[in-house]
Amino acid sequence: MADVVLGSQWGDEGKGKLVDLLCDDIEVCARCQGGNNAGHTIVVGKTKYDFHMLPSGLVNKKCLNLVGSGVVVHIPSFFDELEKIEQQGLKCRDRLFLSSRAHLVFDFHQRVDKLREAELSGNKKSIGTTGKGIGPTYSTKVSRSGIRVHHLISDEPGAWDEFETKLRRLFTTRTKRYGNFDYDIEDEINRYKILREKIKPFVVDSIEFMHNALKEKKKILIEGANALMLDIDFGTYPYVTSSNTGIGGVLTGLGIPPTAIKNIYGVVKAYTTRVGEGPFPTEQLNEIGESLQDIGREYGVTTGRKRRCGWLDLVVLKYSSWINGYTSLNITKLDVLDTFKEIKVAIDYKYNGQILKSFPECLNVLGKVEVVYKSFPGWEEDITNIKTYDELPVNAKNYLAFIEEYLNVPIQWVGTGPARESMLVKNIN
Repeated sequence: MADVVLGSQWGDEGKGKLVDLLCDDIEVCARCQGGNNAGHTIVVGKTKYDFHMLPSGLVNKKCLNLVGSGVVVHIPSFFDELEKIEQQGLKCRDRLFLSSRAHLVFDFHQRVDKLREAELSGNKKSIGTTGKGIGPTYSTKVSRSGIRVHHLISDEPGAWDEFETKLRRLFTTRTKRYGNFDYDIEDEINRYKILREKIKPFVVDSIEFMHNALKEKKKILIEGANALMLDIDFGTYPYVTSSNTGIGGVLTGLGIPPTAIKNIYGVVKAYTTRVGEGPFPTEQLNEIGESLQDIGREYGVTTGRKRRCGWLDLVVLKYSSWINGYTSLNITKLDVLDTFKEIKVAIDYKYNGQILKSFPECLNVLGKVEVVYKSFPGWEEDITNIKTYDELPVNAKNYLAFIEEYLNVPIQWVGTGPARESMLVKNIN
């Protein structure tokens, strides 16, 4: 059976830390979707590891790690990230695997991503993309013109010529749309002649890999990238990523059945943040938002961009829980709220004077909702040295209990600091 870790808001909830905690007891860690546009930070002792495309399970030296077929892969970035991690002392090459069905991100995808964003920005409709080529790659995938890993590494007669033809054709279609832009197709082709041999030892049939692991009853942890509110179908479209970031992406990104999943852990930041454009009902464009940003060090792991900050939004979380079916929650960064005298939580949205029954699909509506808040007294004390859940201040426990009651999902872990040991475990049995 497999357990799944998913982001429940707009990303940056601290999923990597929970994955790291759970990895001490697992044998396989798999990434199911996204690309190197996501970021997980894991602190082990005095060492900070930044993961973008690669699974966080690499910190466990006994854990096998898979980049699944739902992930889009920029191979130069794959190796850049791997080499950086290995320079920090983690030896990973014999336990890191890449799906043969994963689609490839090329440099021209990244150039097109930035050109498209600049075009939208001129119309004041920019998405806030990371410029990593993720959207254009998923676009070529869905239009059935994409190039997969197995196309690159195949030893079948004529396979390399076919790969080169596909790449040239893809590039040509983009020049028809954007004209000539800064990109050297010959340089990219020559580079992939080298990368072709370099990537081969990592490539596996991920369907066979996962089902063998299930058959052998290995302990499996699946790691989602981004979060539900960035899901291409269920997020704040079009201000979303280009993959299914919810539970659906786990199944399609790894080729496993729903019956293989045991627990679905939702990771929830104790307040709300998001990067990029789009409506954000509980955003605090004031001293509160600035305090959350500064105390929480709210800067993107991948981009370094400042994150927009606001109060916890339980309307978002109920919607997220409906879709993903969380069996328990991990509340992260509770310590960031230590100094607040009053803490607010969004419990409803009003539109035209009426309480909405669900999270609205229309961004014009979302941008105009009136947020109904419930206020809580803060605990106004340092919780970073607390070792057990029972030691938390009463006001902190009341805040957490309300979240559980509202969502009807138990809280299993509470994060009280950046280090891997700063995680309180709550008995939910």
